[in-house]
Amino acid sequence: MKAIGYYTAGAISAEKALEDITLATPTPSGHDLLIEIKAIAVNPADAKVRQRRQPPAGEAVVLGWDAVGVVKAVGDKTELFSVGDEVWYAGDVTRSGTYAQYQLVDERIVGHKPTSLSHAQAAAMPLTSITAWEMLFDRLGLPQDGSAKDARILVIGAAGGVGSILVQLAAKLTGATVIGTASREKSRQWVLSLGADAVIDHSKPLHQELINAGFNDVTHVVSLTHTDTHFDEIISALRPQGKIALIDDPEQPIDIMKMKAKSLSLHWEFMFTRSMFTTDDIIKQHQLLNQVATLIDNGTLTCTMGEHFGTINATNLIKAHQQLETNSSIGKIVLEGFE
Repeated sequence: MKAIGYYTAGAISAEKALEDITLATPTPSGHDLLIEIKAIAVNPADAKVRQRRQPPAGEAVVLGWDAVGVVKAVGDKTELFSVGDEVWYAGDVTRSGTYAQYQLVDERIVGHKPTSLSHAQAAAMPLTSITAWEMLFDRLGLPQDGSAKDARILVIGAAGGVGSILVQLAAKLTGATVIGTASREKSRQWVLSLGADAVIDHSKPLHQELINAGFNDVTHVVSLTHTDTHFDEIISALRPQGKIALIDDPEQPIDIMKMKAKSLSLHWEFMFTRSMFTTDDIIKQHQLLNQVATLIDNGTLTCTMGEHFGTINATNLIKAHQQLETNSSIGKIVLEGFE
């Protein structure tokens, strides 16, 4: 089968940063499905792994943790899917990725593809949907029934992949006031179109920006990027007993002692935890992907695809990684089909 991988970890500017390669098509067993991949999306996780994970000598790492495809074969313990089903998923960071024609995936982290979206549109959403859903509802404990009328959620980096679905989920399901951050007019308009009640500029002091927008404080902060840069402002902006959730990897240490006076709580979200550790509740990722698919098909949520970079090959994936690393993308970058 065709695949795209790398043999030496490093910068995307390096020679052969990603290469077109040929691998054997795997065979499913146990809970695994064999998926024929139709479309994929790129994520910051792709770039981080490419930069840091050195493969064993002579072996290639195949990246990718967003895909839409068709079930071609099933393992002997599968119960949730049949051959021919269209599916979407975000995979497992410990296994070979989606930059390939075929992939093995545990069915318990796979959902049925939204019927109203194309393959490319659907590929934009699994990883970010899982991340946003787990952050809002599992980590921060917000309700899904619209009852959080007194809550105010600040979403830092709201125009990116995770932010684009998290703003929608928060606005449509929780009942909270949602305030996004963006530094460009185009990204500001994008966040407002997703349902945010207000947008402030994260290139300026966040608490004063909130005050200028009519908010003295917030009850929750979702920090999707540059948490270390904004940490003092996050502490200042939060109401006592508020909650912080983050997904990024701060480059500088954050001083959690600053949280003590307000009795603030800190929550990490890493959507690969359930698959990495085969947790007792691993099936929840299957369930939430099906819930998100229903919300898309009934018009509650909209697709967060940003740009389509063409067919799935090394040349186009290098371009996608280059764009990804500018940190200026709106929505998600997708690729579709093999030559």
